[in-house]
Amino acid sequence: MEELDKYLKAGEIAAEVREAVPDVVDEGKKLIDICEWVEGRIRSLGGRPAFPCNVSVNEVAAHYTSPPGDEATIPPGAIVKVDLGVHVDGYIADTATTICLDPAKERLARASRAALEAALREMRPGIRISHVSSIIERTIRAYGCKPISNLTGHDLDRYTIHAGTAIPNVSTISLKKLRPGRAYAIEPFVTEPWGDGVVIEAPVSTIFRLVRPTVKGKGKRASELLRAIYNEFKTLPFAERWLWRLLPRSKYEQAWRELLDKGAVMSYPVFIERSRCPVAQFEHTVVVLEDKCIITTLPGGP
Repeated sequence: MEELDKYLKAGEIAAEVREAVPDVVDEGKKLIDICEWVEGRIRSLGGRPAFPCNVSVNEVAAHYTSPPGDEATIPPGAIVKVDLGVHVDGYIADTATTICLDPAKERLARASRAALEAALREMRPGIRISHVSSIIERTIRAYGCKPISNLTGHDLDRYTIHAGTAIPNVSTISLKKLRPGRAYAIEPFVTEPWGDGVVIEAPVSTIFRLVRPTVKGKGKRASELLRAIYNEFKTLPFAERWLWRLLPRSKYEQAWRELLDKGAVMSYPVFIERSRCPVAQFEHTVVVLEDKCIITTLPGGP
C-alpha cells in the first residue's frame, strides 16, 4: 500500500527528529534556532515539514513558531513543548514532546505522556472516539492534573493537518468511531489542577495557511505570491520566515498584507492557557487499518 509506506516514512523521520529535540532545547536557546534545526533536520532526512516547528513555552500551549528575526529565548525553569510535522508526498506524521527545565513541572509531562500511552493502548478499528477521550481525561486526572478542554487531537488527510474529526482530551458524548483508512493525531494537553484548563487566543499569529488560490481584484504581485505559496506549501501551514526565503520581502510585503486582508490566507492564533498555568503535551500519529492500528511515530518504527 503506497499510502501506508509514505505515512510510515514520514513517521520514521518525525520520530528520529523528535527523539533528538531534548539535546537542542536549553535555557537561553533562541526559539528560532530550535525551529530551524528541527525543520532542517526533517529535510536532511528526506521529508518536508508538514507545518512550521512549534516551540511553545510555559503557558503558551500551541501554535507558536518563530517569526522572522525572532529574538525570544528559553527562560530559566521553562516547560517547553516542541510540536513537529513531517510529510512525504502530502502524507503526514504529527508528533510532539515536552522538555522540563524545572523538576517541579515534570509531573505535567508525566501525566501527558501517560494519557497518550493509555489512549494508544485502547485504539483499534471501530472504537468510539468518546472512549479514547474518556481514557485520556481519566489518566490525566489520576496524576492530579487537568486536561485542556478546548484543544483536541484530530484526523489527518493528504496535505491537510486538521481534516474535520476532533479527538477531545475530555470525556464527551459522541457516536463517531475510528475509521479504517484514516490517520489520527492523539495529543493530550495538560495543565495544573488549579488552572482554568482552557486556552484563549493571544493577539499574535505566526503560522499561516492558504485558503483560496485566487482573489478577485488582486494585483500582479499578489497573484505571483499566491502562486508561489501554493506551489511550495499547497494547503499545509507555513511560517512567514519561510515565505521570505522564496521571494524578496521588500517586493512582496504589501501583496502579503493584501492576501491576509482579503482572506486568501488565514492565520492560526497562538494559544495560551487562560489562567497562565504551564502546559505539557505529547503526541503520536496513528494509522487505522482494517484489522489493527499502527503508531507511525514510535522511536525505531512501529
